Amino acid sequence: MSLWRWHRSCRQQHARWRSCPWLLHAAGLALVASIVAGCGGLPAGPAAGVVSVPSPNHNARRPNFVILHDTTSSTVEHALKTLTDPARQVSSHYLIGRDGTLYQLVDEDRRAWHAGASHWGGNTDLNSASIGIELDNTGVEPYPEAQIVRLLQLLQELRERYRIPAGNVIGHGDIAPGRKVDPSRHFPWQRLAAEGFGLWCREQPPDPELAPVDPLLALQAIGYDVADPAAAVTAFRRHFLGIDLAGETNLAERQLMRCLLLEKRRKPAP
Repeated sequence: MSLWRWHRSCRQQHARWRSCPWLLHAAGLALVASIVAGCGGLPAGPAAGVVSVPSPNHNARRPNFVILHDTTSSTVEHALKTLTDPARQVSSHYLIGRDGTLYQLVDEDRRAWHAGASHWGGNTDLNSASIGIELDNTGVEPYPEAQIVRLLQLLQELRERYRIPAGNVIGHGDIAPGRKVDPSRHFPWQRLAAEGFGLWCREQPPDPELAPVDPLLALQAIGYDVADPAAAVTAFRRHFLGIDLAGETNLAERQLMRCLLLEKRRKPAP
């Protein structure tokens, strides 16, 4: 094409743009589209082929359990080092020292790595549904008063924030029987229950006139994973009787299970 013809074509095209603004707009969009198409590294949006229609009908998820642990460490410094070591891949939301000092390691709206493979009442991902609290304790010693007092204060704060049901304050050994044994038999579960945290039989002793229940069905209804029956029974005894003992359940223990089931049924959410 000669220079004169090219110049005349450009003038005619320019006149078309001015008389039809939508052509200019369309051309601009086409240019942008061609540029984007040539940039394979640019994100295409939330997901290819997905129509985004945001809804206002949602809210933040909240934890529904509190899981208590022992650090099995001799010092709080050692526990903190373990819980913050990227190579160990273990953490908790809180750690309470023997002197009652409260350490926060993970924000409550984040998923800490404290429960591991676990099961409680049909829940199999307790990390995603719980707040994890580590107690600085070797696992063979009593729990200091200052530590328990601070724990009760923290539990009260968590209950006010999230309305966690009383029966959903449980131990690592409860959700992972056979794999974990913490908190130890020294832990004051009855004291926590008196303050409204955790399941406990308030009939002392359980009514002997009540028929005993099938132990495995009862343990499962309480929340335990009974895939390993012996481990579930041992975890139950550690929590509710303060003993580490395997073996067949006796009549008194089966009556206790029945009492706990009745208590669980009547216990309202806070």
